[in-house]
Amino acid sequence: MSAFIIANMAPLMFGALVLFLLCGYPVAFALGANGLLFGLLGIELGLFHVELFQALPERVFGIMRNETLLAIPFFTFMGLILERSGMAEDLLDTIGQLFGPMRGGLAYAVVFVGALLAATTGVVAASVISMGLISLPIMLRYGYDPRLATGVIAASGTLAQIIPPSLVLIIMADQLGRSVGDMYQGAMVPGLLLTAMYAGFIILTSIFRPNAAPALPPEARTLRGFKLFQRVLFSLVPPLVLIFLVLGTIFIGIATPTEAGAMGAAGALALALIRRRLSLDLLKQAMESTAKLSSFVLFILIGSTVFGLVFRAVNGDLWVEHLLTGLPGGVIGFLIVVNILVFALAFFLDFFELAFIIVPLLGPVAEKLGIDLIWFGVLLAVNMQTSFMHPPFGFALFFLRSVAPKDDYTDKVSGKRIKGIKTTDIYWGAIPFVCIQIIMVALVIFFPSLVEGGLDKRTKIDVDTIQLNIEAPAYGDPTSSDTPALPEDGPEDPMEALKRQLEEQNTR
Repeated sequence: MSAFIIANMAPLMFGALVLFLLCGYPVAFALGANGLLFGLLGIELGLFHVELFQALPERVFGIMRNETLLAIPFFTFMGLILERSGMAEDLLDTIGQLFGPMRGGLAYAVVFVGALLAATTGVVAASVISMGLISLPIMLRYGYDPRLATGVIAASGTLAQIIPPSLVLIIMADQLGRSVGDMYQGAMVPGLLLTAMYAGFIILTSIFRPNAAPALPPEARTLRGFKLFQRVLFSLVPPLVLIFLVLGTIFIGIATPTEAGAMGAAGALALALIRRRLSLDLLKQAMESTAKLSSFVLFILIGSTVFGLVFRAVNGDLWVEHLLTGLPGGVIGFLIVVNILVFALAFFLDFFELAFIIVPLLGPVAEKLGIDLIWFGVLLAVNMQTSFMHPPFGFALFFLRSVAPKDDYTDKVSGKRIKGIKTTDIYWGAIPFVCIQIIMVALVIFFPSLVEGGLDKRTKIDVDTIQLNIEAPAYGDPTSSDTPALPEDGPEDPMEALKRQLEEQNTR
């Protein structure tokens, strides 16, 4: 029995983790407990020594010293302040008036505002709840199909996961050991293309099912002419300035993502102050929610660190590598299997859990196969969007269900009796947008330039083909006073030093 456990320690450890998660045990503690349990078992079986656990305190302190992760509370706080200061409400009302005369105009407004909120908040929950509270009653009032209305709101809210400053992209960059700025640049084109595909679906729906997405009636268009364009200007300029303050400074290279997040948080406070909606109560709510989400992320990361330390000690990384590199079809086969795996796991796990559990196992294998990790991270981020939209466990669907009317009600404006939203309507409304997200995954796989085209082009140098001609001083000549004494450890070979520096440059 002991021989079997020793030979299959890695798969047994991974299977135990799956069992913990299926039992509903909290993810952070499932990861940590699983790592400690199998660590003690490995010590008992003589696979490694108890000194292995001495590395844990340093790893935990390393997480706490990680400046990249500071961007998470900054962007979360920024998004919550903006959501509670009424920016989403103003945007939806203004853009809805602008697109109102068109069929599907309100749906276009939801997609457009969803993209703007994604570029300013980076928080899915804030986007979905805001648009669900504000736009869903209006869409139902004017005869939108409940499935289309709920699907558009949920899908547009998930744009906050792929359009920078997405929180999942920060986690992905940290787990893959890549620059957050590069990850943001790589995700920009796929995020905008996905937004356009959502709008394209609305166009098709308005053509083939015009009654599902009607235009606003004339009496509902309260803003016209100069007033409308004045309102558009005052509603759009502040978020666009904030977007430049956050993303523009990152892409230009003026600020790091952490510094940009701090500026964004300060900018959100300034906007709320200008709107006269900044209060102690609002500030307290935003700070409490930020602390909860940040603690949630930190505990999962600590748990995954414990799990990862022991999993690598039992050669789990090699087990995963042999499992995935042996797949038929080479790189394409690897990508297909990985994306199917992530898509299936997204039924049960959210993007934080996927990023901390699965990505550290897949990243080294992808790098060994010659896959660019920025491209790979963006691909997985697009795929993980489906974790928010999967019926029946999608978090965006839960968020929308919490604010959508369950029972029939009388609309206060029109006086009409409106049917409540069934949970099945929300599920069926999400399915077309899940299909669009899967199509986006395929496009990123077959057209890598969608990601790589947005990255700065860096010249990679093949260090194995370098020829070096350096005249180094002769060390240790006792007859010459001009030559330096030979160091005790000997001088570093100039060729090796240059190669090492170039390799570090290439990895950056």
